[in-house]
Amino acid sequence: MIPEKLLEILKQDGVVAIATLGEDGPHLVNTWNSYIRVSAEGRVLIPAGYMNRTEANVAYNPEVLLTVGSSKVQGLHGPGAGFLIKGKAAFITSGPDFDQLKSKFSWLRATLSVTPDTVTQTW
Repeated sequence: MIPEKLLEILKQDGVVAIATLGEDGPHLVNTWNSYIRVSAEGRVLIPAGYMNRTEANVAYNPEVLLTVGSSKVQGLHGPGAGFLIKGKAAFITSGPDFDQLKSKFSWLRATLSVTPDTVTQTW
């Protein structure tokens, strides 16, 4: 489900936006392309150091939006490519997905695991 072009983007510098919706409305937080891992099953794994409001929002409503892009990757219309990922999220603190990220990022307190419903190239 994760296109090769998206995997190529994740190898480049860039910012990932994570949008959630909670009782108090929408919330946006960022991370880096280089922090993202993709599980063998196609889940998008993001280390969470803080992300406390994001976690509260996911507990209220697990639907999330992620945008990922890089100016270094050829896109649909020239230089630069990006994706919109819509999916269901969960914060996990144990198990293989957590352990995979903890081994790379000693500072994380949880792993934000996103199971994509759709992955759409936007640019």
